[in-house]
Amino acid sequence: MTTFYHVTTPAKGADDKTRFRRIGVAFPQKEGSKSVMRIHLDAVPLNGELVLFEPGGQDNDDAVAE
Repeated sequence: MTTFYHVTTPAKGADDKTRFRRIGVAFPQKEGSKSVMRIHLDAVPLNGELVLFEPGGQDNDDAVAE
């Protein structure tokens, strides 16, 4: 299991591609805990949508979905 997830919010770019801006981090709770995740946000998503990604090779803050 991953130790944390990047919390992102999707936004359309000028090129009409969806970009995912990192706005926080999420930590899975221990087995048997009453909660599933603990989420720390550095910003509030204006569109109300959050998307979680496992940490990977993206070095920049914006991942692009083609």
